Amino acid sequence: MRKLGWHPAHEIKGKLSRVLLDKSVALGITSSVSLYRSVDLARELIRLGADVRVVMSPEAAKYVTPRLFEWATGSDVFVEFAGEVGHIALAEVCDVYAIAPATANTIAKVARGIADTSVTVLAQSFLGMGKPLVVVPAAHYSLLTSPPVSEAIRRLEELGAAIVPPVIEERRAKYPPLEDIVAAVETSVLRGRDLKGLRLLVTAGPTREFLDRVRFLTNASSGKMGVAIAREAYFRGAEVTLVHGPLSIEVPHYVRSIGVTTTREMLDAVIAELTSRTYDAAILAAAPVDFGFASTVEGKISSDLEHLNVTMVPTPKISLELRKVYEGLVVGFAAEFAEGKLEELVSKAREKLVRRGFNIVIANDISRADIGFASDYNEVAILTDRGESLVVGKTRKVEVARAILDQVLRYLRTQGR
Repeated sequence: MRKLGWHPAHEIKGKLSRVLLDKSVALGITSSVSLYRSVDLARELIRLGADVRVVMSPEAAKYVTPRLFEWATGSDVFVEFAGEVGHIALAEVCDVYAIAPATANTIAKVARGIADTSVTVLAQSFLGMGKPLVVVPAAHYSLLTSPPVSEAIRRLEELGAAIVPPVIEERRAKYPPLEDIVAAVETSVLRGRDLKGLRLLVTAGPTREFLDRVRFLTNASSGKMGVAIAREAYFRGAEVTLVHGPLSIEVPHYVRSIGVTTTREMLDAVIAELTSRTYDAAILAAAPVDFGFASTVEGKISSDLEHLNVTMVPTPKISLELRKVYEGLVVGFAAEFAEGKLEELVSKAREKLVRRGFNIVIANDISRADIGFASDYNEVAILTDRGESLVVGKTRKVEVARAILDQVLRYLRTQGR
């Protein structure tokens, strides 16, 4: 079947997105027991359109047969470069090299220029060509935190490598979630570290306004958009603080985060950050509840009541309050009911841009069930106070986040930052 130029892996290529179409990813596999998870990583990258070429260290090939990765990718797997220039050819052909998982031994070798396996020699070729390198450490915690290995990780970062921080559990640095590694690969090949030196404040998720100890008013926001922005910004080199309400997804463990519950708590956290640290932009992707209860009950209201009358009062508008203390770039969001009419969406968003003191506003149509709240997809109009506008068609929120940060960077650059 391979001779016919067809492989089952071709059936999933670009099924999720075509963002990595025409991009080739070299995937290095070393001898961590977590290496089996890289099969899923390879498949996920293929779903984004990438060609994936796997290189395994000889020790890794003892854990899992290379044929498994050949099945997963539809490409030959390199275990040893036997005198040919395969490591040079792969570095020429591939756009990014991800070592996932990377053992402490491999990390130390790559940082010190040692090229004694197929995985490490390819890393040196990528570094020599100035191409992106992504490293995903996975080892016992004591190994990665030893001074020599910690120094090796810092050295790789200095050389421009993107390090995907592992999840620390049971004193082990474990393989991180796939979306973190994929984000690092995407940003490395598509944008690089273009946000390095910027400090961004991002808000995410809903808030809650309590009636009693068990009942509260909230909305359908999942926090996916704000988290996607924070993750994208982190891997593009920014220093990120995420202020978030109760989320339905995990907060990236490597992003500095502040959890809150109510709208007032979110406002207080945002104001505290903006007045205690210098931020280049505040990106308000959260959906704080607009109304709360005029009075609350300390305990629990009886469920046997036949009638319950409550009075609602507005909660503070975070964007208006932060403008009293912050003069920098503010990016706001406008969830509008536009019934599929782009002109109406843009009109409502432009009005909100002025009324709320935004420099950039991101508008989406909540009349559509296939995008927005709780969905992995969105379609937005991006407007600026300079009269610029851009429509981002329906795509993953990851890619919407990328477009938003592109606009943020463009805006800041025109200000000389």
